[in-house]
Amino acid sequence: MSIEVFNEAGVGVNEESLVDVARYALGRMDVHPAAELSIHLVDEPTIEDLHVRWLDLPGPTDVMSFPMDELTPGSGRPDAAPQGPSVLGDIVLCPDFARAQAVRAGHPLSHEMVLLTVHGVLHLLGYDHIEPADERRMFALQNGLLADWYDDIDERGVDFPDKPITPGAFPTAADREKLDEQMKDGDAP
Repeated sequence: MSIEVFNEAGVGVNEESLVDVARYALGRMDVHPAAELSIHLVDEPTIEDLHVRWLDLPGPTDVMSFPMDELTPGSGRPDAAPQGPSVLGDIVLCPDFARAQAVRAGHPLSHEMVLLTVHGVLHLLGYDHIEPADERRMFALQNGLLADWYDDIDERGVDFPDKPITPGAFPTAADREKLDEQMKDGDAP
């Protein structure tokens, strides 16, 4: 699996943890190992421009996903139809916006970035959170993958930040909606 990170934000982020969590999530979702993914770290003006241009929504955001080839979970299973190398797509993350969210949620930026990476991976695989049932399913899957990844890095002895234990670290859809509202309103953490 080829995962590249392009840091255009000029912010120090543990890029290895983003690659590791993306690889873990894609593997757990049975995505073909020849899939390719790009993660772009951008500043707030850049993500705001993308947010307006592609979703017609004002203001910056934390993560956007741009799927390319249509890969689905299970495409890496032995009984799945053979597929050649595919480009999964691009995940665009905004570390500055994520930092403010992390402060409000009470956990480190490093955790917010891996959480957003898993969220972006799920969007690339076709998951969404428009309908309440889909939202619950996506957030449960996101939190499960993220918690399992933390357990996996502990087992492997990888030196990434420890699993946070704060209430906002593994948010429900309702928790995240509340955080989104705080970000829009500019409420103090």
